[in-house]
Amino acid sequence: MSVVPQLLEVVCRTTKMGFAAIARVTDDRWVTCATHDLISFGLTPGDELDVETTLCHEVHQNRKAVVIDNVANDTSYCNHHTPKIYGLQSYISVPVYRKNGEFFGTLCAIDPNPQEINTPEITTMFQLYAELISFHLDAVEKIKLSEDNLKEEKEIAQLRDQFIAILGHDLKNPIATMRMSADILLKMSKEEFTLRNAALIKSTSYRMQALIENILDFARGQMGEGIILEKEKHNHSLEEMLKQVIKEMKVLAPDREIIFSCKLDHEVNCDKNRIGQLLSNLLGNAHEHGNAEALIKVEASTNDHHFKLKVSNSGEKISDEALAHLFQPFYREGEDTNKKGLGLGLFIASEIAKAHHGELKVSSNEQETAFVLEIPLE
Repeated sequence: MSVVPQLLEVVCRTTKMGFAAIARVTDDRWVTCATHDLISFGLTPGDELDVETTLCHEVHQNRKAVVIDNVANDTSYCNHHTPKIYGLQSYISVPVYRKNGEFFGTLCAIDPNPQEINTPEITTMFQLYAELISFHLDAVEKIKLSEDNLKEEKEIAQLRDQFIAILGHDLKNPIATMRMSADILLKMSKEEFTLRNAALIKSTSYRMQALIENILDFARGQMGEGIILEKEKHNHSLEEMLKQVIKEMKVLAPDREIIFSCKLDHEVNCDKNRIGQLLSNLLGNAHEHGNAEALIKVEASTNDHHFKLKVSNSGEKISDEALAHLFQPFYREGEDTNKKGLGLGLFIASEIAKAHHGELKVSSNEQETAFVLEIPLE
């Protein structure tokens, strides 16, 4: 503990004694924890003494401080074996307890010459220093326990994220097979019941794929990789990507009207697939939470400095409390969790915006809820 060297130095200066120490004392051991040695007594941290040759042994047994100004004049200790063994004339030792009341050891000081130490000022100082040591022992142990718990939690979190990443990756192939089988049924079958269920399977596969992509992105972010971008300059190809995402959304929600307007007069330096993923998440959010009978507007444009993508719909106003947490992972407003997914879509969309050095904002009132992405062209 950083406070100990200064504390022992103050003890020696105040008492004019040549050696001060903190010792760990048990029934059968006396171990040096820290020392301040001006008389070459010879003990260093980790050194041990035979516990029965020390006066600290009596402090441990009796739970009382021992204070001696002058061994030669002290009737209780003039013939004691400890002063004879170690050649000391003045001595003070006070017990140090842990916060739970357990005996830890002693704060002690010795000198080969007599010193006036059995005074209220000196004994009170030692008691206060013993309490300070107890406080620091407790603090150090709590910090160590917290660090151990944190390390364990980090290891568990890392294993969990690795598991999610592996699981998400391995689920992609069966989902692709499911979608391919649904496409075959849609092309080959003539029965209305089969066509309806094949379309449902296909739309469900798109939703599953979106959930898996969000989980994978979240797991990568938790493991420190963040959102990975493959940026290129796009114009017409970005517009085609946005149209493709809207087309996929219409497959999932054929009754939902989506109006798209696009005016990209400048090239946009971005990862078009990630922008498509962002739009897919915003459209999914608008479809799930917006007015089912109202249209969804998607507007893409550029000016001299920014690319702007806006997704708006009508529906209930988002509460101020929800707005404050909307882009946090696993956040879901209200009690109806059946249709709200994992709560990762808007978080991933926000992370995609940040990866492009841009920003995703939201505004909501009784007439309209709008999500607006702005990223710099370069």
